[in-house]
Amino acid sequence: MKNEISGVGNLIEIISQAKQNALKKVNEELIQMYWKVGEYLSIESRKALFGDAYIDTIAEEIQKSFPGIKGFNRRGLYRMKKFYETYADDEFVTTLLTQVSWSNHLAIISKARTLEERHFYLTLCVKENYSARELSRQIDRGYYERYMLSREKLLPEPIKGLKENPFLDSYVIEFLNLPSNFREADLRKGLIGNMKDFILEIGKDFTFIGDEFRIQVGGEDYKIDLLFFHRGLQCLVAFELKIGKFKPEYISKMDFYLEALDRQKKKENENPSVGMILCASKDDEVVEYAMSRTLSPMMVAEYQLQLPDKKVLQNKLQELINMPLLDND
Repeated sequence: MKNEISGVGNLIEIISQAKQNALKKVNEELIQMYWKVGEYLSIESRKALFGDAYIDTIAEEIQKSFPGIKGFNRRGLYRMKKFYETYADDEFVTTLLTQVSWSNHLAIISKARTLEERHFYLTLCVKENYSARELSRQIDRGYYERYMLSREKLLPEPIKGLKENPFLDSYVIEFLNLPSNFREADLRKGLIGNMKDFILEIGKDFTFIGDEFRIQVGGEDYKIDLLFFHRGLQCLVAFELKIGKFKPEYISKMDFYLEALDRQKKKENENPSVGMILCASKDDEVVEYAMSRTLSPMMVAEYQLQLPDKKVLQNKLQELINMPLLDND
């Protein structure tokens, strides 16, 4: 009897996986249908003598043929037409389109301003398997702009050498309900209590291991604020939380933690541990000086407790793009 019960978990996993595969197949068929409808409308509306009224007529005819069908009203048909016209000549998205839900496609088309931003969010949706709510959060909080600005920051050599850099230069944690004069312990507890939102912000490849993670060196106990494992990097990631401005002495403390993790906790098949020092603010020049001699892979980032002004982020990114190249001669 016990053996039969113990096998139920495998059966549930089989059923769950089958349901997921079925949903993916349904989504593929829907996206392909919307693409074909959009293509047809795009071509035929250019031929029609009465322009926009053509799509109104089509919507009426579809409703007569399929009473009560959803998504094929005037607004829905225009969305399908725009969907096709947005990506018709874009070879980059060929393999991505059917892997993204229709609601996420609509969010990207309506909110992303450039081709590069659309590509970014399409790729991110596939990688992170975003729900509609999760994608909207990332777009509204300027995730693309913050990611692109982070890429231009001076990275320490050990981070540059990693297969990928999953870290941002700034994180938005507006979902915390902190007291006015909060302490580091309040910040840590707030993140633990909202771990699902925090994981969404830092990336779904992060798996939470524990808070105040204890390591012992020389007979004394030391505590790492938050410890994660990153599936992509295959390493432990230590987060240190600071409520004030970055200070150079934080680097040596993180060096110590990473050394202890690598000696005591890291498994043979894992990569060296990585550190993230999360501060309320930082001076990039001070950070660069402080990290110039460390060999440990670590980053220093800021956190924001309020939603960023997306327009400001967009302007910063545009300034960076338009920045003239330095003449090396």
